Amino acid sequence: MFTFGSRARRASRIDHSRGVCPYVLASIFAAVCVIAFASAASAQCAARDVLQNQLKLKTRSAPASQQPIKAGRDVATWKTITIGTFADSLALRNALDGKGCHVGGQAAEILARPTFIVSSRKTHVELVDLSPAQLGFTSDTVTLASVYARAQQLGLELAAAEVGPQLRLQYFDQPIGEFLIIGMEPIKTWSGEPIVLNVANGGAGLILIGQDGRAEADISVTSRFIFARSSRPAAGAEPTGSIAAFLPQ
Repeated sequence: MFTFGSRARRASRIDHSRGVCPYVLASIFAAVCVIAFASAASAQCAARDVLQNQLKLKTRSAPASQQPIKAGRDVATWKTITIGTFADSLALRNALDGKGCHVGGQAAEILARPTFIVSSRKTHVELVDLSPAQLGFTSDTVTLASVYARAQQLGLELAAAEVGPQLRLQYFDQPIGEFLIIGMEPIKTWSGEPIVLNVANGGAGLILIGQDGRAEADISVTSRFIFARSSRPAAGAEPTGSIAAFLPQ
């Protein structure tokens, strides 16, 4: 009888432990699932997420036309994005981190510079995507200053610096191998190096990087630039404002 009672008590303890363990494991598993789901819901820039977006939206990588244009109006609007949606550059950078978008060292410096500002008003910006070849250049390479000057002559505008990171946040289905140079006023790093931004998908996920923004920087004529569409008529043959000062004498 004593043996039976002891065994019963031991069985009760075992049954009780068996009841607790599954509950604890289930709780831990549920917590992990919630965390994983939250991470998956926020991350958009990882290579896996980009592929899923491309499959869902059935996007295709279309090579930029190399046919010369006579005016900016000859190029269709490539994409319309919204700027002025963040209180400051820190909030914009946090949004990039929250979506899992990698930001290169030079780009990170640019976003932290006092000269990088965000719009205080929500604004829709029409963007055009074109190559230096479309601007009429026939050599293998062309200087950045020349690209900017020709774009202005044809009625296009330099994009605000905010367009780069905002485009990164609003272009999650970017095809692999696409690198888009933001036609913008260069911003200097802490060491004084002029940098422009590049919105890219190198295959390992979506990134925002910096590249040489010197006036004399050599650019392939097949590179792709993002400019803002202007509501004003073409500036004519003479570049004006900061673009004129940007050109080599």
